[in-house]
Amino acid sequence: MALQRQLLKKARFGNYHNTLPLCGSSFSTVPSSSSVAAASDDAPPPQLPPFDHSPRPYRGPLADQVFQKRKQFLGPSLFHYYQKPLNIVEGKMQYLYDENGRRYLDAFAGIVTVSCGHCHPEVLEAIVEQSKVLQHATTIYLHHAIADYAEALASKMPGNLKVVYFVNSGSEANELAMLMARLYTGNLGMISLRNAYHGGSSGTLGLTALNTWKYPIPQGEIHHVVNPDPYRGVFGSDANRYAKDLQDHIDFGTSGKVAGFMAETIQGVGGAVELAPGYLKLVYDIVHKAGGVCIADEVQTGFGRTGSHYWGFETQGVIPDIVTMAKGIGNGLPMGAVVTTPEIASVLAQKIQFNTFGGNPVCSAGGLAVLRVIDKEKRQAHCTDVGSHLLDRLRALQQRHEIIGDVRGRGLMVGLELVTDRSEKTPAKAETAVLFEKLRELGVLVGKGGLHGNVFRVKPPMCFSKDDADFLVDALDYAMSKL
Repeated sequence: MALQRQLLKKARFGNYHNTLPLCGSSFSTVPSSSSVAAASDDAPPPQLPPFDHSPRPYRGPLADQVFQKRKQFLGPSLFHYYQKPLNIVEGKMQYLYDENGRRYLDAFAGIVTVSCGHCHPEVLEAIVEQSKVLQHATTIYLHHAIADYAEALASKMPGNLKVVYFVNSGSEANELAMLMARLYTGNLGMISLRNAYHGGSSGTLGLTALNTWKYPIPQGEIHHVVNPDPYRGVFGSDANRYAKDLQDHIDFGTSGKVAGFMAETIQGVGGAVELAPGYLKLVYDIVHKAGGVCIADEVQTGFGRTGSHYWGFETQGVIPDIVTMAKGIGNGLPMGAVVTTPEIASVLAQKIQFNTFGGNPVCSAGGLAVLRVIDKEKRQAHCTDVGSHLLDRLRALQQRHEIIGDVRGRGLMVGLELVTDRSEKTPAKAETAVLFEKLRELGVLVGKGGLHGNVFRVKPPMCFSKDDADFLVDALDYAMSKL
């Protein structure tokens, strides 16, 4: 209980869009023993699936030294996971290794960033080979890498989404999208959802709607409407009632005209919340009638992670006016992009618009390699297959453990919300913190999300296997059985 109280003090950090994170190829569909029977007190802990990789001997500074230097020289706003911070020194596909060579299952992919797998050989080769020839030149000169990459990325987009702007992060992409919306429409007001996370820059903090991330600064002409959350939302899964709330907000809270609407299809930092079915189609129509454009934030849901579709917005049957992306776009490279129509893109030509590092040769080569690996290794279909298996097992686990209030998501973008009372949906803050530590001890690294930090975010590299899924669920079962 002392540990539980101690961890509860730190629960305010739990909603971070969350830390951490050749591929395992097993496709076994046979449930492991702990999926059939409860983990008894004397049952041995589950073991990581076998993996053919030996980490290099590590001779660098140890965790205590690194932590001390970090506290001395890096900003105090940084926080870390776990009571004893992990010193991660190597990664290979869906696994990470600490300073002692211990292997962990990375079920969070460096905050939903490692798409193909840590140090994927084909992505690495593209980066290294380009680095040997030319690292940087900017777009004031011609170079084929950025043009080749833009062409390949545009080919993945539906409709007339054919013009690409390259930036360096998701926050930067969302800033640029908001600028485009305001310039194109001539309006200022932006609408986003409560519980949304769209970045940490001074502009995107306005779009973000979680108090744990918002500094007390002016957020501009930005409005937040009721979140269409099927689990906690006031209207359940009724998309029509949520859409009416947005219409009411435009009618009574604005001039009647807006610049745009931005939403994640599955909210990431907010706890893997998938929007009510049909919501975006209704809302996009309302926003267009109010003179605005519709922006899909695909920073976490893009590139096949949802399994059923390449882009998250496709799960709602819509085509946005602007799409933003980052994270999985580069498998760890600092990259982001905004894709829009030629008509909307043209508004930026009225002034000089330039990005020093956006689309540099190394990132463009790496990004193109990511697209090719996702296609070659059929990662979208893999996310459907493994994600369905994982969700089935988690829902079976929910029947055994009352603490699991909700299992949600699709593909390999999954959330597990923990509550102390299913009827009241009381967030299990302390219990989540205890289980979080226990999972680390067992060799599983997950993320945390939601305003109260009571949602486990399972968003691993897309090479995550069914054996990995079984191990993760077995570890959860083992840990929950000992609460």
